[in-house]
Amino acid sequence: MLEAKTNLEKLFVAIDESAELLKEELDITYLEALAEAGENFFQGEVVQELTSATKKQLEQRLTQIDLETLQKEEVRKALQLAVLKGMKEATQPNHALTPDTVAIFISYLVNKLTSKIDEVTIGDPAVGTGNLLTAVLNGLPKKARSYGLEADETLLHLAFVSANLQQQEIELYHQDSIRPLGLSPVDVIISDLPVGYYPNDDVAAGYELKAKEGRSFVHHLMIEKSIELTKENGYLVFLIPNFLFESDQAPALNTYLKEKTIILGLLQLPQTMFKNAQHGKSVLLLQKKGTEAVQPRQALLAEMPSFSRQDALADMLKQIDRWFKDELNIS
Repeated sequence: MLEAKTNLEKLFVAIDESAELLKEELDITYLEALAEAGENFFQGEVVQELTSATKKQLEQRLTQIDLETLQKEEVRKALQLAVLKGMKEATQPNHALTPDTVAIFISYLVNKLTSKIDEVTIGDPAVGTGNLLTAVLNGLPKKARSYGLEADETLLHLAFVSANLQQQEIELYHQDSIRPLGLSPVDVIISDLPVGYYPNDDVAAGYELKAKEGRSFVHHLMIEKSIELTKENGYLVFLIPNFLFESDQAPALNTYLKEKTIILGLLQLPQTMFKNAQHGKSVLLLQKKGTEAVQPRQALLAEMPSFSRQDALADMLKQIDRWFKDELNIS
């Protein structure tokens, strides 16, 4: 094993080794064990009933880390590395993680959009492990109230632990966000949209974007639900598949978006981020219509350069900054 040098590396090693010990002793998946390990680090003690030998080894790892000395982003990235390891062994197709560079880029966009809002409220209807939401919250220079919804219990447990370790107050709900919700609208909705078919036709029947025949797309229903959960004049930042507007149900989605929102921009992420073109994604920026909503003279349309090409990326960010200033009067 390589010697951990940075705080991030030290935390990753400690939490990874703890998860491996818990996985073996409790006979659970790595991701489940990771959530249990995170609970121990947050509580500052081993909370599971274990053999004395395993408990002693876990306590040794706890003494190696002082969470008070770590920055929130160090904690998030260390957990992200561990989650990525766990995703490789997970068989569930919904276990996926928003790439770190994309999460930080979305954080930058949310920062821009909320620069004139004093007290920001943010929601994520498919919060997963909380990586995207905490990246956005960590990047805000002001406090924000937030909530996340997740149907997968393991992912929600990881989001809960992640939020606690990063000292972020997030209301988390173990719920399918397509079902009726009793939540107040927020200033911003962010989401790495899940893609596929929604299994409950009875619930989908209440949506305008339900399929005329057969199963409805969960990503269409979630867009509709997200718009419902957004305040008038509020913003929506989605990570979407590039094929979103190419299906036979796309015309209905287009019509719905034009009726309910202003399409601010579409930023295609570099193809180098994805194994093949079919998995390519873009960032879709919307503003819910309202008395103060701004219709830009020209939408923000661009293909992002590789995030590893720093000069090209810096130039693109300057162009995006200029667009925000010229079209939305946001500096």
